[in-house]
Order: sequence, then structure tokens, then C-alpha cells
Amino acid sequence: MRIAETAVPGAYVITPAPHTDERGNFFEGLRADRLEELLGHPFVPRQINYSSSRRNTLRGIHGVAIPPGQAKYVTCVRGALRDVIVDLRVGSPAFGAYETNVLDAGSGRSVYIPEGVGHGFLTLVDDTSICYVLSSEHVPGTQIDINPLDPDLALPWGFSETPLMSPKDATAPGVLEAKSAGILASWQEATRGTHSIAARKALP
Repeated sequence: MRIAETAVPGAYVITPAPHTDERGNFFEGLRADRLEELLGHPFVPRQINYSSSRRNTLRGIHGVAIPPGQAKYVTCVRGALRDVIVDLRVGSPAFGAYETNVLDAGSGRSVYIPEGVGHGFLTLVDDTSICYVLSSEHVPGTQIDINPLDPDLALPWGFSETPLMSPKDATAPGVLEAKSAGILASWQEATRGTHSIAARKALP
């Protein structure tokens, strides 16, 4: 299992090493002990969700308020998608920084998303399914939604036609509006331990 830090501090891309023979392949999708070594605290699954989507569906950017907070371990279990994570932690040295990765069922590649960081994806093929392993149960009214087409974020979705989006996502506020409204978590609230401060881009 290969683990690489991203442009968003505390977020990681996990790529398993498959064991392949004439029957097919086998790989470890999640190793809690390896994550704990990196994070300095346990990642304990409290809920597992799945979604399935047609091609060119855009979901996100979603996060969870603190409290209760929610870390995510995201894997594509069927199809393929362009995954995007965004640092929404006010005061973070990488506030507004993003990381994109292609997740597909064949590679088994996963992304770990810490508390306070937003997540979204664009499906690349029909019948794409994603699995979310979550560190907390769903609490109604705590979800944070940021418009995935926010020009201040300028996320590189790479679609060539208008994506399918929910009305809730399409009308969600931009990141600076959400910051001004005080609905985003602070860096201090969200972080545990010390992370690098590499950033692909940052917003004021």
C-alpha cells in the first residue's frame, strides 16, 4: 500500500498493491493501523455510505460542520470518477487549495479526507459507484455545501458538457460567501497533529 500526501494538509491518496493471479486480483482497501501512524489518532468507521451515478454527474462540494465533524475514506468500487478535495478550514495555510485524482474500480485507489475539508466528484462513465467510510454518523442539519462551480475556487473538473447536478449543489454558496457567513470550521477546530503546509493555490 502506497500512501502519498496531497496539496491539502492532512489528506492522503492511498494506492494498494494488488496480488494478481489467473483468478483475478486481491488488495487491501483500508489499513486502519497505517492511517493511525500517519494521522496520530485512530480512524474509527461509524457509518458507510454508497452512491451510484450516471456519467457526467457532479456531486459536491460537501463537508460536515464541527461539531460533529467527519473524516472520510473514499473509494470508487465501480466505474471511474474525477475526485476533488478542497481545504475549507479557515486559517489553514492552504485554505482554498485543492487536489484532484482519478479514482477507478480497477486501481482500488482511495482518498482520505480529514475533518473540515470539502469533497466532490465528477463521474466519468455510467453506473459509477462510490463508497464512503465515515468517522461519524449523519447528523441532520450539519452538512456544509459549497458550489462546485464557484469561480473563486476554479476547480478543474474537466467536463465538456454541462454536468448533472442537484438543485442544492447548483445553488450552494461560494467558498468566500460561506467563510463570511461563519459556517466553515477553523483550522484549529479541524486539525489534529502537525501536517505539511504544501498548497497548490490559496485564497485570501
